[in-house]
Amino acid sequence: MFGGKVKPCSRGFLVMVKSKPLKNIRVLDLTHTLAGPFATMVLADLGAEVVKVESPSGDETRQWAPFVDGVSAYYLSINRGKKSIVVDLTKPEGREIIYRLAERSNIVFENYRPGVREKLGVDPDTLFKYNDKLVYISIKGFQPGSIYEGLPAYDIVIQGLSGIMLSTGYEGEPPVRIV
Repeated sequence: MFGGKVKPCSRGFLVMVKSKPLKNIRVLDLTHTLAGPFATMVLADLGAEVVKVESPSGDETRQWAPFVDGVSAYYLSINRGKKSIVVDLTKPEGREIIYRLAERSNIVFENYRPGVREKLGVDPDTLFKYNDKLVYISIKGFQPGSIYEGLPAYDIVIQGLSGIMLSTGYEGEPPVRIV
């Protein structure tokens, strides 16, 4: 497939990839939590250079259990293979760092709630001024313009809105999140 060898493993076959098809692609990762970091993790696995940008307080998943040697295993698992930089986007000098990175990037990912990317100066119109060839990917949990667009799309919110939690828990007790 990518010039790799196929080796058997306990669950079937595992393709060992020798070449990295995205080795010449640079991704500017402005995402957090799950959907965005997972998407950019896949690109890093395929050889893209992914630069993850975190606020001074860090990605919230750094606080999620389980921890190994004091570090979130969850955070490490979805941010593997990435470079990381701390940037304060609320300050002009922080935005300038992002603009310099955007000039040298092929793809930008973000998953901010409505209005946040504009407030931080990392919206498509602004970044295209620095690199008009950027592919700008905006991941949203809800349709723009819908009554839910401002909600964070955490798992428990989606489970509650979808109705799946109506079938969980015990009679007379609150619903239980499916893990």
